[in-house]
Order: sequence, then structure tokens, then C-alpha cells
Amino acid sequence: MYNDELTQSLSTHFHSVIEQLGEDPNREGLLKTPERVAKAMQFLTHGYDINPDDLVAQAIFHEAYSEMVIVKDIEVYSLCEHHMLPFFGKAHVAYIPNGKIVGLSKIPRVVDAYSRRLQVQERLTIEIRDCIQRTLDPKGVAVVIECCHMCMQMRGVQKQNSVTTSSAFTGLFLSNDSTRKEFINLVQAKLH
Repeated sequence: MYNDELTQSLSTHFHSVIEQLGEDPNREGLLKTPERVAKAMQFLTHGYDINPDDLVAQAIFHEAYSEMVIVKDIEVYSLCEHHMLPFFGKAHVAYIPNGKIVGLSKIPRVVDAYSRRLQVQERLTIEIRDCIQRTLDPKGVAVVIECCHMCMQMRGVQKQNSVTTSSAFTGLFLSNDSTRKEFINLVQAKLH
């Protein structure tokens, strides 16, 4: 799962970072920290090794269904590319099929593939939207993401209760107000 050469290289750098921060990287509690952080960073950025289009292509099925399909409350965990601090929350993704549907698990996998990279929420939202649009060619795609950003909550402005919402739409979600409103209402509803 982890690249041994990369783990060793990153560990060396994190050892140096710990030392430069004024800590003793050789004390008991920190002895294995550089290696742990090196492995954690590989896991948190493993999306670079995944082609989201290929994920979707593995599970496309031809169906006449033409109503909205929504996968909501998809957990999002990512790293802000500006400070390499976590941001996390939920993604809500919908599409209106145009003769093709996708296996439902592929939508959260697309979210993970893009979120497990150094990111900004705005680009993440667009990348998910564009992948679904590109691979399924549906009548429309809607993506809304709501996240808390540690770069705003732990440092800087330190606003612990702030939530950032981003959205991106194509097709009927863009051109038809009632379709967009239906999506927003269904995302907000607690149906389960």
C-alpha cells in the first residue's frame, strides 16, 4: 500500500521539520512520527493514483430511467493545498440520466478520488461535476459540497463554526429552476 522509497524520503523530511520546529525527533513519543506522517500523507493524497473516469467507466449501464438520481451526504476528507490542513464535510451529487446510469458506489469513489489530493473546495466541486458529465453525458449534473476548513478554524481567522458551501451545475440543473430547486429540497430533506 505504501511506497517504501517515498516513505523513507518523506520520513527524512518530516524528521527535519520536527527538529526545525524545536522538538527532539529522537524522544520516545516522536521516534516513529516521521514514518507515520509519511504514510499518512501517502494515504491522504492517494487520489493522484486514481483515474476517476476509469472508475465510472467500469460500471455504466444502459437504462431508460430519466429522473433525478441523487447520492447525498457523501463524506469528504481533503487537504487544503494552501496550508495542507484538513477540510471535511459532505458532498451531494445528482445527475439526470440520458440513457445511461452508473453503479451508485462509483459516485462516492469519484468524490474520494478527487478529494484525496491537495485541493481547494471550489475546484473539487467542479472536478466531480465535470467527471460525471464527461463520462455519463447526462441531461444534467448537480454537485453541492459543504465543508469545514481547518485552515480557517485552527489558524488565521479562527472561526470555528464557519461552513463553506460550493455548488456546480450543468444541463437541466442550470437551465431549469424547478429541477435545481427539487435537487436542493431533496438534499435538505431528511428522508431516511
